[in-house]
Amino acid sequence: MIEKKRLVIGVLLAAAASAALPAQEIPTASPEDVGMSSERLREIDAVMKRHIDAGEIQGAVTAVARRGKVVHFEAYGLMDVERARPMEKDAIFRMASSSKPVLGVAAMMMIEEGLFDPADEVAKYLPEFENMRVAVLREPADEDTSPEFVVPGQEPQYRLVPAERPITIHDLLTHTAGLGSYGLGTAVAKLPDVGPDDTLASRVPLYAAMALDFQPGSRWGYSPRYGHDVVARIIEIVSGVPYDEFLRERIFEPLGMADTHFFLPAEKEPRRVVIHGLDAKAKGWGGPSRYASASGGLSSTAEDFLRFEQMLAGGGSLFGNRLLSTESVARMASDQVDGLYGRGGKQPGSGFGYAVSVVLDPVAAKSARGKGAFGWGGAFGTVSWTDPANGITAVLMVQQGSKGLASGFESAIRDAILD
Repeated sequence: MIEKKRLVIGVLLAAAASAALPAQEIPTASPEDVGMSSERLREIDAVMKRHIDAGEIQGAVTAVARRGKVVHFEAYGLMDVERARPMEKDAIFRMASSSKPVLGVAAMMMIEEGLFDPADEVAKYLPEFENMRVAVLREPADEDTSPEFVVPGQEPQYRLVPAERPITIHDLLTHTAGLGSYGLGTAVAKLPDVGPDDTLASRVPLYAAMALDFQPGSRWGYSPRYGHDVVARIIEIVSGVPYDEFLRERIFEPLGMADTHFFLPAEKEPRRVVIHGLDAKAKGWGGPSRYASASGGLSSTAEDFLRFEQMLAGGGSLFGNRLLSTESVARMASDQVDGLYGRGGKQPGSGFGYAVSVVLDPVAAKSARGKGAFGWGGAFGTVSWTDPANGITAVLMVQQGSKGLASGFESAIRDAILD
């Protein structure tokens, strides 16, 4: 029965890919045509220049759309500092954790199609995840530790106790599973590095052998590298399609995201931003590999991710290609963690949906985004979001994190809105 179901899904995927309408260009407009100020929107230029002049970032590409039309698309600084090569609008950036919202959309597709449910136990699809254990301190007796406090190689004495309940797909999508949240369980796992021949199928069983950092569902603890990869492996199992192919056929091709890849083709390498100041080991990030990491493996462009955000702003549809129902987008972008988001649940005014953070109260969150805005960012500074209340989609592409850069970008957008 399972194999028959996979065959049916494979046929449906092929049909969906062949039926997709051709991708189009996102239309452009003057800011005033969509209720924005050209003069105020130029503050983005000043924000980027300020951070470049301070030596905090080497360059950036920024894009903003309102009501489905692009009102700002600019490149700044350098894409290769040593060669003094100016940044180009089609430059390709390492997305790191900005890859995660794409996993969120893929998961919502599976939920919508009835191939899995968020409440499903992970062990239903990956039996090795049965009987998970939690790492707890010996002193104070059986206390689990906050993810921020454990440094690998400096682990305190601990013991393992049974998980009080199985971890679910919901837990993984919302970072409430305790898997790979860089607490005690992560620190003592000592996993080998990903090898060039590793795949999700070969790697995910290693994550099942890890102890959890806390009891499932008891707190929010960000899983930078592991949790979403497990969901991607489940997508492979239920769809019968490798995760990278699934994204290409079901998301990237319908949206015209032609420059988004896990494994960048050789002919596109010259367009990749050369990250200034990255150490030799880190420069190997994104090298030859077969491991399609849903947690952080994508490379992409500002235009491609604007298309992705425009699909979400369109309630799951772009260019006549419907990826998700409006209801599924709303579910993905709704708070799913009931006050647990952030360190110790202390992220005022914010919640967490499926692979994205959500602004619940802009004032309490000190956010320039509107109520209900949702998105996520990556370790190299990339960030994108959809703001339904203001009709805004925005993308910031950089390769160095810089304090105040993203908030300055957001504020410039907010201040440019006239109606």
